[in-house]
Amino acid sequence: MDKDESGEKTKKNTSLRLKNETLKALKIKAIEQDSSIQKIVEQLVEDYLAGRVKLKTNGSKSK
Repeated sequence: MDKDESGEKTKKNTSLRLKNETLKALKIKAIEQDSSIQKIVEQLVEDYLAGRVKLKTNGSKSK
């Protein structure tokens, strides 16, 4: 668990729903990259918030 200097949690839990085939592909990709789903999703969200990733109007991700 990640904590700051005062011992407070620095991360919060969340959940999301993905199609079965999307989740399976994401798990495989995470294993291939020696990463985790959490790390991949966190990086994607950070990139989106920083404006490095744009979303299509139909909800698909594009760069």
